[in-house]
Amino acid sequence: MLKLTDEIQGLITQGAIFYVSHSGGKDSQAMYALLRDVIPSDQLAVVHADLGEVEWTGVQSHIRANVSHPVNVVAASKTFLGMVEKRGMWPSSSCRQCTSDLKRDPIHTFIRADLKKRGATIAINCTGIRAAESTARSKKQALTLNKRLTVSGRVQRTVYDWLPIFDLSTADVFQVIIDAGQRPFWAYEKNERLSCVFCIMGSLNDLRHGAEHNPALYAKYVALEKTIGHTMFTKGKEAIGLEEYTGIAAC
Repeated sequence: MLKLTDEIQGLITQGAIFYVSHSGGKDSQAMYALLRDVIPSDQLAVVHADLGEVEWTGVQSHIRANVSHPVNVVAASKTFLGMVEKRGMWPSSSCRQCTSDLKRDPIHTFIRADLKKRGATIAINCTGIRAAESTARSKKQALTLNKRLTVSGRVQRTVYDWLPIFDLSTADVFQVIIDAGQRPFWAYEKNERLSCVFCIMGSLNDLRHGAEHNPALYAKYVALEKTIGHTMFTKGKEAIGLEEYTGIAAC
């Protein structure tokens, strides 16, 4: 299912290091399974951004059980709930500070340091974004230059962002996992997607499933909404509390 363009083939030949951002979700799992078969092993690195208490328990164990490379775990100096409390607002689809601060930045820091350690100058930052996920994502390009990480001059570094499974459907992703002799993370028994346990982009079903298995964390979210006077969701133009939104009372 993975087709390597001439450009990607050329980057492999040049010794580029492929950094696979692995969240433990189905897309990351399928992406790694496909890349492992076509990228030289010593040019592949797995990176996981640890989200702390808001991450599903067991995600990191699941990643390690389904990869054949060491898992490089990175983490921001801040926490998600601490960030929300300080800002006084939850992230939104148009302002996803959680993604930039807790995932992108720590992974970028690791890529810079690891390239230097290896003495390499070309990197490919691989993420499991797919066109079928949303209209906004469908407009992305599969391979782009990462201008934040690319530098020239005395120190040279060229970094690309690549979406290896951009054209795959959800059914394709699960089939890749099956073909690899693996299973997706257990939460997919009900979840449609996997990120933070209570993600602003999660479906109502995902949120209810999260509350069912993580009641103490759910109670923290509900309490924080009340503390900062800002809710995670709205109904029309009206703010709606997490308890009302899910129909589940916090214990």
